[in-house]
Amino acid sequence: MDIAAAAGLVVREVRNGTREGVPTKVSVARRTYATDRADLWDVLTNAERIPRWFLPVSGDLKVGGHYQLEGNAGGTVERCEAPEFFALTWEFGEMTSWVRVRLAEAPEGATLELEHEAVVPQELWDQFGPGATGVGWDGALYGLGAYLDTGASMDPAEAALWGTTPEGKTFMRLCADGWAEAAIASGDAPEAARAAADRTFGFYTGTSEDSSES
Repeated sequence: MDIAAAAGLVVREVRNGTREGVPTKVSVARRTYATDRADLWDVLTNAERIPRWFLPVSGDLKVGGHYQLEGNAGGTVERCEAPEFFALTWEFGEMTSWVRVRLAEAPEGATLELEHEAVVPQELWDQFGPGATGVGWDGALYGLGAYLDTGASMDPAEAALWGTTPEGKTFMRLCADGWAEAAIASGDAPEAARAAADRTFGFYTGTSEDSSES
């Protein structure tokens, strides 16, 4: 798949929220896939299929159950309304945030909308903006699309190194810039949002390249 086209398939949005009176940031990613909603639900919730495009998962994948992604986040399944909606906590280290996923039928297939809500210290938002989590989800949504298109399982070793390849760097540059534009649309200052995107790109790729060099 053309990398620029793949990055452009995701619609990105940033919202301000609150949770128990505490201000939050909500990063929203939306993409339509050429499959039906039942299949998209299964690939997102079936423990045998999740590792084919994302990460190995263990635990009890039902409401109230605890899940653990290998080498990444774990948490609790809070809601599950097949085949339309699920919500879970996203616990990594000492930080807890919240993920909500909605699926809807679309003329071209099925649309996935993912919301990641977090309490973000202002200094961390100033440093990385929404791309801190958003670019990671872009990679996951890309892997999901590749799996649905080809049926081939992801190679975890290749996926771990993809961000260091020219193709991966191009993708992440475009995604980081896309999240910067979403932040600007939500009210962030353009210069600060684009500088945060540069730092996010560097974090994911291990480089210090800025947008003026790409």
